[in-house]
Amino acid sequence: MANPLVTTFELPGCHDMWTVISSEEKPEQPPAEGESESPEQEKQEPPVEDEKNKHGFLILSREDSTMVLQTGQEIMELDTSGFATQGPTVFAGNIGDNKYIIQVSPMGLRLLEGVTQLHFIPVDLGSPIVQCSVADPYVVVMTAEGVVTMFVLKSDVYMGKTHRLALQKPQLHTQSRVITLCTYRDVSGMFTTENKVNFPAKEQAMASNHAETETVIQDISTTVDDEEEMLYGESSPLTSPSKEETSRGCPAGVAPTQGERRGKQEPTHWCLVVRENGVMEIYQLPDWRLVFLVKNFPVGQRVLVDSSAGQSATQGEMKKEEVTRQGEIPLVKEVVLVSLGYNHSRPYLLAHVDQELLIYEAFPYDQQQAQSNLKVRFKKMPHNINFREKKSKLKKDKKPEGSVEEPVGVRGRVARFRYFEDISGYSGVFICGPSPHWMFVTSRGAMRLHPMTIDGPIESFSPFHNINCPKGFLYFNKQGELRISVLPTYLSYDAPWPVRKIPLRCTVHYVTYHVESKVYAVCSSIKEPCTRIPRMTGEEKEYEVIERDERYINPQQEKFSIQLISPVSWEAIPNTRIDLEEWEHVTCMKTVALKSQETVSGLKGYVAVGTCLMQGEEVTCRGRILILDVIEVVPEPGQPLTKNKFKVLYEKEQKGPVTALCHCNGYLVSAIGQKIFLWSLKDNDLTGMAFIDTQLYIHQMYSIKNFILAADVMKSISLLRYQEESKTLSLVSRDAKPLEVYSIEFMVDNGQLGFLVSDRDKNLLVYMYLPEAKESFGGMRLLRRADFNVGAHVNTFWRMPCRGVLDPASKKALTWDNKHITWFATLDGGVGLLLPMPEKTYRRLLMLQNALTTMLPHHAGLNPKAFRMLHTDRRTLQNAVRNILDGELLNKYLYLSTMERSELAKKIGTTSDIILEDLLEIDRVTAHF
Repeated sequence: MANPLVTTFELPGCHDMWTVISSEEKPEQPPAEGESESPEQEKQEPPVEDEKNKHGFLILSREDSTMVLQTGQEIMELDTSGFATQGPTVFAGNIGDNKYIIQVSPMGLRLLEGVTQLHFIPVDLGSPIVQCSVADPYVVVMTAEGVVTMFVLKSDVYMGKTHRLALQKPQLHTQSRVITLCTYRDVSGMFTTENKVNFPAKEQAMASNHAETETVIQDISTTVDDEEEMLYGESSPLTSPSKEETSRGCPAGVAPTQGERRGKQEPTHWCLVVRENGVMEIYQLPDWRLVFLVKNFPVGQRVLVDSSAGQSATQGEMKKEEVTRQGEIPLVKEVVLVSLGYNHSRPYLLAHVDQELLIYEAFPYDQQQAQSNLKVRFKKMPHNINFREKKSKLKKDKKPEGSVEEPVGVRGRVARFRYFEDISGYSGVFICGPSPHWMFVTSRGAMRLHPMTIDGPIESFSPFHNINCPKGFLYFNKQGELRISVLPTYLSYDAPWPVRKIPLRCTVHYVTYHVESKVYAVCSSIKEPCTRIPRMTGEEKEYEVIERDERYINPQQEKFSIQLISPVSWEAIPNTRIDLEEWEHVTCMKTVALKSQETVSGLKGYVAVGTCLMQGEEVTCRGRILILDVIEVVPEPGQPLTKNKFKVLYEKEQKGPVTALCHCNGYLVSAIGQKIFLWSLKDNDLTGMAFIDTQLYIHQMYSIKNFILAADVMKSISLLRYQEESKTLSLVSRDAKPLEVYSIEFMVDNGQLGFLVSDRDKNLLVYMYLPEAKESFGGMRLLRRADFNVGAHVNTFWRMPCRGVLDPASKKALTWDNKHITWFATLDGGVGLLLPMPEKTYRRLLMLQNALTTMLPHHAGLNPKAFRMLHTDRRTLQNAVRNILDGELLNKYLYLSTMERSELAKKIGTTSDIILEDLLEIDRVTAHF
């Protein structure tokens, strides 16, 4: 995911950073700037909210000092301010509706208004503060030894100061050390300890004097409103008045229904605490009442269920258990609970456990629960974000951690999860680390994860809203560079991949890229009414115009055209449109490399187009071949895109319809009728070099070196070879069994070449040329080596090298060198890929796949093994070969809990680490998008 860069600063040695909102006028500002700003603020009354939320300061924490930068028109360092700069900073943020700034150092807290320090609280709890979390107005801090303390922002009239921080010591049991915590301010109304089930009964009793019909209408209107809000995000203004009217119609004694309560939620405050023995607890603030408890939290169960009932009685036993389990349970390094989505109605819990990321979403659950418990549960969300670092690094890191605990303590606490609001209109969490990701939840409600691999590992991140960088963000990369960036607004991130739609107002059939001039040729069509019919009279063709009254609906026919599009602005280049004849359809369009004296390599890229003239059943079907060159000309004044134009080098009618094109050894190969011709382009004319007769109707051709793979619409695939010395085109091998082919491509696995085919029955098949095998009749027949049912029609393939292979330093280059990923797109709108696997990994993952098939519950009773078997309408005399792993099923292994993973790994005689490494390696080498 790219990000347009605003600027970069070299600031080595910074571990962490925060941006804070400062609403008041800064005394340090030069008067001229202050004067120029204040009239603007007076003039612009409406965007006061936007002005208020601008970030005033950037706080950078180093090993032994803190740097405070003022962020106005320019970014400059503050020399004198109320901020502590002599030591590192643990946390900085806003409190009191962004009116105040709080800065937490290892030994104390400061409350500031702008640059003025209101007061400083030294904190001595036996060890330095390492973590702080704020949920306005509560501040919870934790020391290196796991001591938790809370401060509350209270209004104070004494000494003329408006607010102060008051200490409140929570009474938490200390049988197991607290290792991380996080506060949460809930506005969704989901976090509640009240029983929702009892509400309707109470209402009925109270509203018995009310007419029954009125109660029914009231219930329906609010549930409809709730459902619409849930399905479509914001409820439309037409339905929202009903909510207000019903509440007005309600008598004073009647409690409002759930829908109304949701609209006017009072914020509630909670604190989530994780202990060393793997227990996760949620406390209600400010009285620190335990409302939710999960044992073995780090193992990553699929659903987190509250087991806090009767907890105090069993605490003695827990102490014994803790000793035995300590070694097995990984430690939670960080946890955060945030509310995302429409109206902040979706609470998400993110946890960094050992070498893994857990994401949970909260959902309301209030059956058979004690009155005082939290009425929610958390469900695990599947994702494939890799938190595992390379093994060599881990071994190196372990030594210093054991010996020098203190300095690493503060450094190691750099938060990986950074919540942000309104970066280019999106809210969510940025996940720092070796594989940085954006996590967005928009008002539509789907969770979207997008990687940001463009700048390598990201150390720390902060949202940044400023005059020069509106709704942007800051981050530090591994090289200690602070980058100020914004998210491009032309991309929509509310999709599995960031997407940009370019409206063309027509149907696109083919897109091809011309490498030399870096432009796209696009073939498109629009519908036009057909008003005449062609007839053959002897040798001549005549057109009969149909006279009909104006109520008659003419049939529609497609009018094709070819156009150049520039990838700079994604606009059509003016005056480059080529309109084809009436009745003429484009059947294929490709960029071909043909022999030419113009270039050093001896090959030049042209756009070749094959067409077919369809004029009804009485007229013989003919076609044309067009060869177009993209030339550079002097652009027209004020239109820089017009530097590229089409030049038609060749356009002639052929004896039959041109159904497929490709290039081979600098020659053009075309399928015309049942014949395949090989042409040489000389002096803007095509000269026939060789030809061969084929099956029924060749609709696709691809070539590698001097081999041509041709797909027949009914008779499967053929492999042809062109021999330069004898100028002959000959058949090498073909698949003798009938197959309705949709699309074809090569599969490259180092020295082996496979032929990938998709068919009408939604299968993918891989064929190979194996002349030594007995069943291939000396290489006459292609042998099927793998098959798989995709469950959707595949109509296009394309190949790419594995990611990271081109980097010479990586070891990946050895394993994945010259293995190509073959991507495919389906007619259902899906995208998938095939990757050749090393034999050992394949065997291991095949055993895992078989174990997962029996272990996981099948959705709707559908068996993944049976579904992925080859589907055929007619009985063939060949069994399914399989040999293709189901990546979708294997990825469910990442979703399992630690116990389930190790149990499965034990079954197949390996460890879960090896399996995870395999799955994440596959993800790494294919993560192009």
